[in-house]
Amino acid sequence: MGSSETKDGSLTQNSLAWSLVSGQELWQWRLDALKMATTAGVPSKEVDWLLQELAGIDPLALRLGLFKAREQIKLRYSLPVLSQLWQHRLRERCPVQYLAGVAHWRHFSLRVSSAVLIPRPETECLIDLAIETIRNIPTPELGPRQWADLGTGSGAIALGLAEAEPSAIIHAVDCSAPALAIAQQNAQKLGLAERIKFYQGFWWEPLEHLKGQLNGMVANPPYIPSGLLSQLQPEVYCHEPHLALDGGSDGLDCIRELIATSGDYLRPGGVWLIEIMAGQATAVTELLQQQGSYCQIQILPDLAGIERFAIAQRATPKALGKRAQG
Repeated sequence: MGSSETKDGSLTQNSLAWSLVSGQELWQWRLDALKMATTAGVPSKEVDWLLQELAGIDPLALRLGLFKAREQIKLRYSLPVLSQLWQHRLRERCPVQYLAGVAHWRHFSLRVSSAVLIPRPETECLIDLAIETIRNIPTPELGPRQWADLGTGSGAIALGLAEAEPSAIIHAVDCSAPALAIAQQNAQKLGLAERIKFYQGFWWEPLEHLKGQLNGMVANPPYIPSGLLSQLQPEVYCHEPHLALDGGSDGLDCIRELIATSGDYLRPGGVWLIEIMAGQATAVTELLQQQGSYCQIQILPDLAGIERFAIAQRATPKALGKRAQG
């Protein structure tokens, strides 16, 4: 079956044809790919990652060459097609996750394409922060908790919330129809589709019917200043969707929108939680304070110690009254 390559270098579903190769053939392909990676300045570990995904060979067998003696190995693509993909990685700097069509996040294996950002490890912390914060807020529960994941992309955050809070209802929003399609596929694959409601639209726009009802909002919005986009790695700048990266002239356009509008949708005590760029903490804190609907504002670091997350609570009417009197 002939291959049909997409814009991001991955292959369409119609082109997927499992192929049988010998261990010797795949071993030689790996040696050649490792040499090409070194020459091109691409991390050599990506070769083994790709073979784990496309041939199901475990890391130890790859490192020790134990697969070399196998008579047959089931490979998702033929070796010529695999070589075509690897050349695309080296020449065009296409992310290896797009080549394989999969990215690992938390313990999920998520489908990805150039329609969505590749979920990053630091974003995993958003789930733990959200759950920890909401459980420490003493608010009366009126039915299951409801979360909004705004700008869901691959659906990673919505899926993480749905798994961490089995009784919660998750509302996942994205303005991109192709991104929503991927998020829905991931939800189906992980058995979480019945607990996540998907909407196409901008930020809170499709959730007007939920004003004042949400326990929390989580988002990884575009936050990179427009002028800095071209300075990103080519894997990011040339392949990942700018819609999910470009935060305007100072990187804060979408964050301002989320700060200005979220107070109408969160219940008193509800959580407002987003990922931010290093260096934006002071500006985001000031915006939250000036808006007047939030309290308990915090900036928290990621695992590398970088100020990465902004978190606040929707102030109660009593707290807002005291603030107005003061």
